[in-house]
Amino acid sequence: MNGNVIIDVAVGIFVVIGALISFITMIGLIRLPDTYTRAHAASKSATLGVLLILIATLIFFYPVYGFDARIILGIIFVFISSPVAGHLISRAAYFSGIPQWENAVRDDLKEVLEKRKERYLKQLERKKGAEGEKLKALADRKREENSNREL
Repeated sequence: MNGNVIIDVAVGIFVVIGALISFITMIGLIRLPDTYTRAHAASKSATLGVLLILIATLIFFYPVYGFDARIILGIIFVFISSPVAGHLISRAAYFSGIPQWENAVRDDLKEVLEKRKERYLKQLERKKGAEGEKLKALADRKREENSNREL
């Protein structure tokens, strides 16, 4: 077999698999029930689909340009930034009060935040004077706002 045929077959396989994974991502974005599962689909599978297509691009242009630094930097950028962006979007949605799907099994972040609130309130109790009272009143007001928002 000619070297170009092997490269073309490899590029074709990577592009087809990347396109299929991107298609699955699109279906996930349409069908999944809430913001958090959609962000998961978008950050995980879309990253893999784009990475496979970029790898196909790198292989396709390798005989002409060698390892092109721009494509390698694109691969690294997508590999790092897409999962981080998905995580930050999900975290911002959680702190904005967007509810989870009603059939969600666990909420691990809720437990962590409750422990942080307990530590924070203990620190407030240790503080004395008017400043501690002001901070405690502010924390109580925020807690009331959050509980009203959940209702």
